[in-house]
Formats: sequence, structure tokens, C-alpha cells
Amino acid sequence: MTESTIPTVVLVHGAFADAGSWSGVIAELQGHGVPVVAPPNPLRGLAADAAYVASVAAQIDGPVVLVGHSYGGAVITVAGAAENVVGLVYVAAYVLEDGESLGELQGRFADSPLGANLRQASYPVEGGGSAVEFTIAPEAFPEIFAADVPAEVTRVLAVTQRPLAGGAFAEAASTAAWRAKPSWAVVAGADQAINPEVERFGAERAGATVVEVAGASHAIAVSRPEEVAGVIREAVRAVSA
Repeated sequence: MTESTIPTVVLVHGAFADAGSWSGVIAELQGHGVPVVAPPNPLRGLAADAAYVASVAAQIDGPVVLVGHSYGGAVITVAGAAENVVGLVYVAAYVLEDGESLGELQGRFADSPLGANLRQASYPVEGGGSAVEFTIAPEAFPEIFAADVPAEVTRVLAVTQRPLAGGAFAEAASTAAWRAKPSWAVVAGADQAINPEVERFGAERAGATVVEVAGASHAIAVSRPEEVAGVIREAVRAVSA
């Protein structure tokens, strides 16, 4: 495989995180010669976020493998319809069906501790109004989001959260790219933010190649970067064959 044929990996972070959460995964991929981009996910709504990520992918010369963590999984499900996207990797993620919302998928399963520990705030929107956004209460963040990450790291992550617009929970996916493109999924076995059953169900419904990491928290990209990068590299090899 020549460098020119290797797809570019686009890493899409989820709610309550930023692109820096991929740092360990990026280092692993770069160390194996895989081109990678980790753009900011606006976290303002599924359609808008997916349109942004799709535009990032479309402006890359050559094939792209989209990787989504958490809510980022919903984003790549829609953005993956971009013509040059050749594969999808879901990391502790929501895998939506066409016409399904996060709330609908989550509602089929027992609640995780996340819902009871969300902190609501408001932000201004065009026209002079306001909208609701959510973060995780900082005192609950380590246990819910990153229980297998060192405490000195979680203290930083808890105060650098990027909030998710409340409207994103009810917004339905306009397409499901996994219906036309191959997919892989990493299930975090000890996830307290998304019920692991939600991750398993979505991945199996999509026909994804599934790897489950026992004991891994929602912050699996931070705590287990080698294992996450390994699945991404497997996807890259498969779509390059």
C-alpha cells in the first residue's frame, strides 16, 4: 500500500469533549503512517454538525474513514454519506438508523447514570433568543465519563468540556451511511455515559465488525488509545484492500 492510497482518518469527537481527546489515538495512527485529521465537532445539532463534518471530508483529496466517538457516532452516520467516505468506525458511540434520534435509541434501554448528572445552561442564538445546552456536573464527570483515566487527567477534562445543544437529543438522522458502507465498532464494556447495550445494539444492527473492550470507560480513546487505533487501522486496511 502506498501512502497515496491510504485513506485519511477523520476523528469526530462527541459531547463533553474536544478533539484533544483523540491525542493518544492520533499518535498511534501517525506512528503507523496513517494520515489523520481531528476537526472540531460544533455540537450544535445533528444536521448542522453532520453537514460540517461532511464538508471536512469532502475537501480531503482521496478516500476517508470517518471515526465517531459517542454523539460523534450519530454525526458520522449522517456525514458518512459524503461520496469519498469509504468506511465508518464507531467508538463507544450511538449508531442511529435513518429517521431515528438519540433519545429514541436510548429510550429502548435502561438509562445510564449520565442523565441524572447533566448540568443545564443556556446560550444565545440568532434572532435574540436562547437555547439549552448540557454538560456533565464536574463532580460526577470522572466516574461517569472517565473512570479508568488518572484523576489528574479527569480533573482537567471535567473543566474543559464542550457542551451539547439540547436539541441534538431529539433530532432524527436524515440517513444511515452504514447501510451502504462498511463499519466497525468499539464497545466500552464499563461505559457509564452510554449504556453498553445501546452501543452493542446499534453496532450489531449496522452489521459492524465489533470489538468489545472489557472494563473500558466512555473515555476509551483516552484510556485505551492503542486498542482504539488498532480497530481504526483494521478498518483502513480493509477499505484499502
